[in-house]
Amino acid sequence: MYNKGTQAGVTLIVNPRSTVNCNGKSLNRHIVVDLIRFSTEQVSRVQIARQMDLSRAAITAIVDDLLQSGIVRETEAHYPSGRRPISLEINPNRGRVFGVDLGASHLQVILADFGGRLIAEKEIAYKPENGPEDCLEKIAEITSTLIAESDTNASDVYALGMGVPGPVTSLTGQVSNPPILPGWDGFPLVQELTNRFGWPATLNNDAELGALGEWAFGAGRQENNLVYIKVGTGVGSGLLLNGQLYGGAAGSAGEIGHITLVENGPVCVCGNRGCLEVYASGRAIAQRADQAVRQGMSTVLSDIKNTSISAKDVLTAARFGDRLAQQIIYEAGTHLGVAVANLVNLLNPGMVVMGGGVSQIGDLFLEPIRTMVERRTLRVVSKGVRITSALLGRRSSAMGAVVQALTLALHNLLEVVK
Repeated sequence: MYNKGTQAGVTLIVNPRSTVNCNGKSLNRHIVVDLIRFSTEQVSRVQIARQMDLSRAAITAIVDDLLQSGIVRETEAHYPSGRRPISLEINPNRGRVFGVDLGASHLQVILADFGGRLIAEKEIAYKPENGPEDCLEKIAEITSTLIAESDTNASDVYALGMGVPGPVTSLTGQVSNPPILPGWDGFPLVQELTNRFGWPATLNNDAELGALGEWAFGAGRQENNLVYIKVGTGVGSGLLLNGQLYGGAAGSAGEIGHITLVENGPVCVCGNRGCLEVYASGRAIAQRADQAVRQGMSTVLSDIKNTSISAKDVLTAARFGDRLAQQIIYEAGTHLGVAVANLVNLLNPGMVVMGGGVSQIGDLFLEPIRTMVERRTLRVVSKGVRITSALLGRRSSAMGAVVQALTLALHNLLEVVK
C-alpha cells in the first residue's frame, strides 16, 4: 500500500487490483508511477489500463498529468517489426537521489538519476564506531564531492536513502540497540539527515536494502518472496515477503547471524554463544585463518607479516588455489547452509540471494550452502528455491537505498501534481 510518510519504511510494491478504487485519482497516480518504474518490460497506456482495470480514458488523463509534470516521459518501444507503440518510463532527468550504505567497515554513497541509473559513486573505509555525528560529516563530504564531480546541482537532489548494519525503528527513523554501532542507539538519524542536507530521508537495515536492491535491479527481479543474505564482517538477512519488506515488530527481523548453531559455542559480539556469525562471517573467516597460521599450517597466508589477516586475504588466497583458504571458505559456507536451510523451511522463499564481500567468491561458497539446503529442507521446498549470488555485488544495499530514496522523491512530487 502507498505510504507517503517521510520516515523509514516507505517502500511501495503495489498490488493495483487491491488498492485502485480506494482513494481516487491521486492514489491511482501513485500506482501508475510504480507500475512504470518497476516494470521489467516497456509498458504502454493500454497495458497499464489492463493491469488496473481502468478505462483507457482514465489512464490517459493520469498519464497526461505525469507527462506535464515531467515525472514520466514517452519513449518508442523497440520491436523487430510492425507497429511501434509508445511506451512510458520515469524521466531520468527529472531529478537525482542519493543512496548510502554504512557497513561495519565501509561507507558507500551512490548518486543516481530518477531512472535508478548510477551517475557517480564513492566508497571509503570507515569505522561506524566513530559515531553518528562523524558519519554525517563523512556523508556530507562525499555527497558534496559527487555533486561537484558529476556537474549536478544540489537543488536537483530530491531525497536520500540510507542503510545501516543494525535494527531500525521505522516510525522514528532511528537505529535501535545495534550490536556493532556503539553510540547510535536512539540517535534521530532521519531527522538529522533531513536537517543537515535539506532532503527528505529514509532509513533501513542494510540487508533489507540488499533485498530491495536485488529485487528492483538485480538477481531477484520480480521475485516477490526473496531472502537476501549479506555476508561481510557480520551476517544479516533482508526478507521480502509477498512483495513487501518485512522488518518485524521491533525492526530486527532477519538477524540470521544470531541464530544459535552451537549451544555452548564461542561468544559472539552480541553476547550470546554459538551464533552463526562466530562460524560464517568475514570476521570468523579471518580469525580461523589467523589461528591456522599460528598453528603452523601450510598456507600462503603465512607470508602476511606485520598485519592481521583479513577475510579479503583469505578470499584472494582461495581464488589462487590455496588449499587451507579454500577449506576455510567451504566450512563457512557449510555452517551458513545449515542456517539458510532453516530459513528456507520456515519462509519458503522463491530465491535466496547471497550478497556481501564474502559471497563474491562464487561457487566455492555457494555450493556447500546449496548442498545443506538440499539435505536439510523439505523436498517440496528445496525444489522451489534458487540460491544465487547478488547480481549487483557490493552495490546491492546502496542501490536498495536508491530505490527507497526514489520512492520518497517520486511520491512527494506526485503530491503536488494537480
